[in-house]
Amino acid sequence: MQDQNKHIKLSVVIVNYNVRYFLEQCLLSVQKALQNIPSEIIVVDNNSTDDSCTMLKTEFKDIILIENKLNVGFSKANNQGVQKAKGEFILILNPDTVLAEDTLVKTIDFASKTKKIGALGVQFIDGKGHFLKECKRGIPTPKIAFGKLFGFPKKAIDTYYASHIKEDAIAKIEILTGAFMLLKKQVYKEVNGFDEDYFMYGEDIDLSYKILKKGYQNYYFGKETIIHYKGESTVKDKKYLNRFYGAMEIFYKKHFKTNLFLNYTIKCGVKMWCFLKTATLKPTSTKENATTNRLIYIGKNEQTFSKIKAELNPELAAFQQDISIKDILVNKPNKLIFDMNYLTYKNVFKAIKTLKNNKINFRFIPKKCDYFIGSDSNNSKGEIVLLP
Repeated sequence: MQDQNKHIKLSVVIVNYNVRYFLEQCLLSVQKALQNIPSEIIVVDNNSTDDSCTMLKTEFKDIILIENKLNVGFSKANNQGVQKAKGEFILILNPDTVLAEDTLVKTIDFASKTKKIGALGVQFIDGKGHFLKECKRGIPTPKIAFGKLFGFPKKAIDTYYASHIKEDAIAKIEILTGAFMLLKKQVYKEVNGFDEDYFMYGEDIDLSYKILKKGYQNYYFGKETIIHYKGESTVKDKKYLNRFYGAMEIFYKKHFKTNLFLNYTIKCGVKMWCFLKTATLKPTSTKENATTNRLIYIGKNEQTFSKIKAELNPELAAFQQDISIKDILVNKPNKLIFDMNYLTYKNVFKAIKTLKNNKINFRFIPKKCDYFIGSDSNNSKGEIVLLP
């Protein structure tokens, strides 16, 4: 964070709604990633009923806070934040994300050197370390979107998720995800920002497409990885389905030549898909039914380790000061707790990706915080455990 009279290179805009602990973890990782970057952080709160705003005013006094008196939606809230922003670059960021220490330095460097760049996105993994396909996508034309909705043909699904681009590649891309979108403020203003006809969902597709139509090129920067818990902002219930596919109707009417038959087909297809999907939706717990209760704490604080043991009462509790994949696999834990007072997110992300198929739940203790946090499901809220 820099003096307001100095040039600001980057403005980070985060829209928050009732995710106080995930927001705190996100901000702590962002602050670390912003070291040596002239920057500002703007949080737009959409009338949260938890203590998000109190936490911000107490723990992050340098952050610019906009408190809305009602939930105005993702698009309008981001536009509010960008209107206040002074940075050359804007980062649209979800509060349920965690950044590595070098994420912003590397992405800004790439964006600064690339001509006619529009928006830039990075590789997403979820709380279990699995790659999230939606971080790189193709234009969801009606034909492609219908193929994705109903699961065939494979070519449509591959096109929707830009499967020709490898997970760790740097490549031109068409559609990015609003959980992390880096772009110049000038480009954002040129395309009139997020379309406020979208309350939530679909607005990132629309913005990506508007940028392409203005002659810019979007990029996927797969060399950098962040965590996007996703379940915190996209719990897949009936309301979510209706909003998401209602947003797709707006997108088609706005950007594609349609006729009455196509409009009717789109509407019927969306409603049918929502009905079928709603019927199969099941609440998903972030806590898996583990047959064992074995944990490893990775950090250097004996007192914190003792608190975790007392709280969870595991059958095995191991203490590691550093990340050792070999020792982790030998102990066969079902829970790893990373103490970020002593570790880097960069190294932790590497470990999580390596261990993603070993039925392990990953938790973080954010720096100077008295809780651990994480999520094992994209369809439900995560776990926050306060330590005594």
